[in-house]
Amino acid sequence: MTLDELEVAVQQWSRARGIIPLATLNSQLLKAVSEMGELADAVAKSQFAETRDAIGDVTVCLINLAYLSGSSLRECLELAYDEIKDRKGRLLPNGTFVKEVME
Repeated sequence: MTLDELEVAVQQWSRARGIIPLATLNSQLLKAVSEMGELADAVAKSQFAETRDAIGDVTVCLINLAYLSGSSLRECLELAYDEIKDRKGRLLPNGTFVKEVME
């Protein structure tokens, strides 16, 4: 499946279970944060199968959140990419990305 087809499939799955339209932006955000906690736990424990599953679960929540806000995951990702695509900087050894200041 393409990303667009998966996004539609997730929306259909969510409708079939009453998540859409009954969920709210807040409830989907809280669910995404909960799933991020599971992702962090899986990464911390080097559980690679669980990490992949948790990334998928977070993505499902983000698809629903985007839909409920009148957007799509693709649109949100495109907006974010347009913002970062020309960004320059470097990753420090501690994992912090430092943006290059444009003058």
